[in-house]
Amino acid sequence: MSATQGRRSLLGRRTVVVAVGAAGAAAALTACGGGSDSSEGSDTVEQPGSGGENKGAGGAVLAAASDIPEGGGVVFAAQKVVVTQPRPGEFKAFSSTCTHQGCAVKDVSNGTITCPCHNSTFDAATGSPTGGPATQPLPAREITVEGDSIRLA
Repeated sequence: MSATQGRRSLLGRRTVVVAVGAAGAAAALTACGGGSDSSEGSDTVEQPGSGGENKGAGGAVLAAASDIPEGGGVVFAAQKVVVTQPRPGEFKAFSSTCTHQGCAVKDVSNGTITCPCHNSTFDAATGSPTGGPATQPLPAREITVEGDSIRLA
């Protein structure tokens, strides 16, 4: 075998190893990002880009108030915000980026926002950490509730 053929063979093996490694990493990330199936929990909502039809004086409409479960919430991945309803008719919003290492929170149920990366938990009414390695609260985000519409300010 010539030196050129040997380099081609080595290059081919490296390409396969890199491709397999990337596919495995993608599968691992996908497996960690699931939402909750609980009816009182949360959903992660992927919102499309900025469409003019959802704009108003208060900003983009995130959801109908009736879509946010009592004691739970909804994570809006594209806007990096989590909206909760800790008590009937009371809505709060926080950054969905965990203050521990920057992972996105994925679940809100029973008054608790949970980060899947290291199991940090936050109070759904205040954003304060309640468990896990996170020690800083989730930063509050401003929303407005107009009728049944919740808008990101």
